[in-house]
Formats: sequence, C-alpha cells, structure tokens
Amino acid sequence: MRFTDITFKTAEMGAIKHFYKDVLGVPVIAQGSGFVTFGIGETKLTFEETAEGRPFYHFAFNIPENQFKEAKAWISGKTALNRENGEDETYSVDWDAHSLYFEDPAGNIVELIARHSLNDASDRPFGAESLLCVSEIGIVKEDVPPFVDELVGRGFPKYREGSDQFAPVGDEHGLLIVAKKGRRWFFAEKNADIFPIRAHVQGGGALEFS
Repeated sequence: MRFTDITFKTAEMGAIKHFYKDVLGVPVIAQGSGFVTFGIGETKLTFEETAEGRPFYHFAFNIPENQFKEAKAWISGKTALNRENGEDETYSVDWDAHSLYFEDPAGNIVELIARHSLNDASDRPFGAESLLCVSEIGIVKEDVPPFVDELVGRGFPKYREGSDQFAPVGDEHGLLIVAKKGRRWFFAEKNADIFPIRAHVQGGGALEFS
C-alpha cells in the first residue's frame, strides 16, 4: 500500500512551513491561502490551516534501510529526539526495523523508520531527499477491532495481529496504525486523539477519517 497524497490539519501553519522547508530542507511543491504541500519522496504531504483546536498526528517517513545512523545524526542536528525509557531509538524484532521519533512545531509525532526487509539501501549522503515516503499514518478510533475489520473488508491487509488498543493495517510501504483514543503514543507523552485526515492510496482510492 502506498500513500500518494495525505492531508492533515494544523493550527501552526507558519511554524510548520518553516520547520519542514527551512530546517529540514523538504521541498515545497504547492502552497496557497491556508495550505502548504511538501514532497516527501513519493508522497505529497499537505497541511491545511485550521482555527479549530490544536490537531496533532503520528506519521512515519521511510528512510533507506542501511542509513539509520546517518539519519539519526542528520535529524539530531536539527531538532531534539523523543525518548522512551531513556532511549532515543528503538529496534523492533517483529518488524525488523530501527526507528527514532521527534516532534514538529505543531506537536506531530514524527518517526523515521529504516525497514530492513525492504530493498531500498542507498549510498548517497543522507538528507531531506532521503525521506522516501510517508509510510505510516496514525488513525485514532474509539473501537479498534471493528474498524480494522472494516478496512480488511475493503481489501486492506493486516500487517500484524493487533489488539483492542492497537493494530497495523497495510504493508511496509504504507500502514494505517489504528490506535484506540486515549492510548499513549509510543515515544511521546501524548494520548491519541481524533483529528481529520484525508489520504489517497495508489490503486485504492481516497480515504477520509474524522
């Protein structure tokens, strides 16, 4: 599953644009009154301005599977890393992936993940152009299992068996991370909450969550 377009809401448009464009060096590919779109590899990531609350999301960027150390050095020079039990990185045996987390100025919990099962190694110096795609979106629901069943019924595969608190749906290129409202996000001191999301999946059409 591959996300071609994703749209989030933000109450911090100026700070978001500065952080991704000027701090991280991510290209702006479109902008207008109340929105900005960044190119994250093969994904178009749009933030739309809102005056309703302070939305925040969890999402992940795939990076080349052999460049986790380079990615960590790159992002550490630009922003602080989040920690969990005193550690600023993690390795998942089940997912065979290294991850780190940070927060952008809007409070979004952003993950860089090197998935060692993918054949996407690179020998180029790591930079903003090394962000390959948006590969995870956190989808927050009151009841996780029924929503997962709905996604599976629409043709989206389970990635791993989940629980009534958390379940991943999709594959290594694109995952919907379905989390129960109120569950604490990994590597963050924030509980999952529901905010509007729009996404387009290659070959799978449009998805809208609210």
